[in-house]
Amino acid sequence: MGKTFSSVNEKRKVQIIDAKKFPAPLAKLNEALASHEFLDLMSYVFDIPHLLADEELWGGGMHQTGARGRLDVHVDFNYIEPRRLHRRLNILIYFNKEWRKEWGGNIELWDKGVKVCHHSFAPILNRCVVFETSDISFHGVTPVTCPDNVSRKSFAAYYYTTEAPRRTCESHSTIFRARPDEKLKGAVLMPAEKALRWTADALRRGKKTLKHMLTE
Repeated sequence: MGKTFSSVNEKRKVQIIDAKKFPAPLAKLNEALASHEFLDLMSYVFDIPHLLADEELWGGGMHQTGARGRLDVHVDFNYIEPRRLHRRLNILIYFNKEWRKEWGGNIELWDKGVKVCHHSFAPILNRCVVFETSDISFHGVTPVTCPDNVSRKSFAAYYYTTEAPRRTCESHSTIFRARPDEKLKGAVLMPAEKALRWTADALRRGKKTLKHMLTE
């Protein structure tokens, strides 16, 4: 099993980043996306020199979202501090045969203020979406309303550089924003969950500090 998400902003999604667990076709796809030839092509097409693949697939890999799942609008984390890598591009590939429009699950690309959705693409078989990672690259997935015996399947990979982009901001984790019609979520639910996460993180840091003090 992989990592399962069940937060206010991300529900009923399973992620697997361990390449050893990929089916053979996805293992070959992962190798192709990380090959020198493909990296050179992406660098040329998007005019971003010296792109690097992430062998550890932080945040990427196999994604599967079940019925009543969701992924709210967000910008992705932009920096892997332990390896000093700046995130530059997202590539998403979909594997959903005969996906119906009424099942939702569209990938949406929003403006920087999360006021206007500029593009919305159904996650149909073999569709590939590539976009730049920046502090304004807001995107999300519409609620998944497929039957219980169906799931939304995709593969994600991210590309990095060791040099920071010319237009950059402070490093951050994933930042969620409410859509214009999600006023309750934006005003109440998201801040409440953020506060709970901050409290839980503070408690973990406190326990770690106390344990360290007691063992000295």
